[in-house]
Amino acid sequence: MDQILAEYRIYLRKRRFFLGTTVILLAAFIVIGISLGSSRIPLWDVLAALLGGSNKVYARIIWSIRAPRVLAAALAGCALAVSGAAMQSILRNPLGSPFTLGISQAAAFGAAFAIIALDAGSVQSSVTDAVILNNPYLVSGSAFLWSLSATGMVLLMARYRGATPQTMVLTGIVVGSLFNASITALEYFADELQLASVVFWTFGDLGRSSWRDFLILAWAAIPALLYFMRNSWRYNALDAGDETAKSLGINTDRLRIEGMVIASMATALVVSFFGIIAFVGLVVPHIVRRSIGSNQRFLIPVTALFGGFFLLAADTAARTIIAPVVLPVGILTSFLGGPLFLFLLIKGSRRN
Repeated sequence: MDQILAEYRIYLRKRRFFLGTTVILLAAFIVIGISLGSSRIPLWDVLAALLGGSNKVYARIIWSIRAPRVLAAALAGCALAVSGAAMQSILRNPLGSPFTLGISQAAAFGAAFAIIALDAGSVQSSVTDAVILNNPYLVSGSAFLWSLSATGMVLLMARYRGATPQTMVLTGIVVGSLFNASITALEYFADELQLASVVFWTFGDLGRSSWRDFLILAWAAIPALLYFMRNSWRYNALDAGDETAKSLGINTDRLRIEGMVIASMATALVVSFFGIIAFVGLVVPHIVRRSIGSNQRFLIPVTALFGGFFLLAADTAARTIIAPVVLPVGILTSFLGGPLFLFLLIKGSRRN
């Protein structure tokens, strides 16, 4: 008994250390991300501006340009990471994420369809503002509706008897391919400027962030996080199996449908504003799970914080690694996420 208590205390300390480190890193990269850019702002001036005092030039740069991008990156990372963690639990599939299940691609098609076919966006010739969303509600709504179609396909496959995690991932590959082909068809009928703009938009870039985007994203991402945290004990029961969850009075079908719809909504909003940002929802939950365990009561909120840090750190690196050229963050997350996920798979197979 004493040994069990000692091991549990070690686990608690490890969990608190990881949580504290994540909070510190997130706060630090918010300040660093605001500081770095085409004109570097000293850290003390960033802190002064955040606390309400700084020279007017720095304050205008911070509050008009950099703060919306930095905060949107943190919130988008939170939304994608939590959506991935929820999907992995709901489907009992360690490879589940908005990207691997084709939901991100479906949302991207919906957003591109609204921008090109429904005139919800105006196309600009500048690199930094390739697409301006005139009607973000129409773009987000279209992205959400099309992401629901992909979610429906995934849920139908999940209900199919004998559907293994590998089958689910193959289903996601098929769904993603279908919507990628649909995006290509839209691009085929677009004019040259629309084609260049949509291709740029699908890279996954946070340079278009504004306070309006941040507030709309917060309106969906924060309630989604609260929903998943509130139902974390149900996801723990679901991890133990459907029979165990049903014996506790949980409606597993309703829980899965609600969770997938809410995760799809959060993903669709991120994609409609910033394009496809791959691997955040896949890799981050695995990193957190290997660090603090699979208890959803702790996994979900810590995944949200670490996801915000992960995407913010990637965006900061994308803005500075070959400055003054700014890389789309989706390119960097793919380069980082792919090898990292392969490492996690290899490490997991060795343990087994």
